[in-house]
Amino acid sequence: MERYDKAALNAAPTLDLRNEGSLTSTLRTLLFFTALMITLPIGLYFSSKAYIFEGTLGMSNRDSYFYAAIVAVVTVHVVLALFVYVAWNEGTRQWREGKQD
Repeated sequence: MERYDKAALNAAPTLDLRNEGSLTSTLRTLLFFTALMITLPIGLYFSSKAYIFEGTLGMSNRDSYFYAAIVAVVTVHVVLALFVYVAWNEGTRQWREGKQD
């Protein structure tokens, strides 16, 4: 049986709980924006096509496809911009918390 030195046991890497919380927060943010990226543009495409462009404005089927696609593309860009904004602020907040140690 091997004998371990107390200094060697103390030098073993320990789990940093701050990094685990940071990873959980980052993963939660990523999953939220992934779900938003999938559902929001598709939902707005079909709802704007049916209710706004064809229903309210009385556009033809062909024109409503075009304008609904524009709504979906703008929605994708808005979601991406929001993700970058949230990720940037989360990163700077974690950086500031790490600097205070």
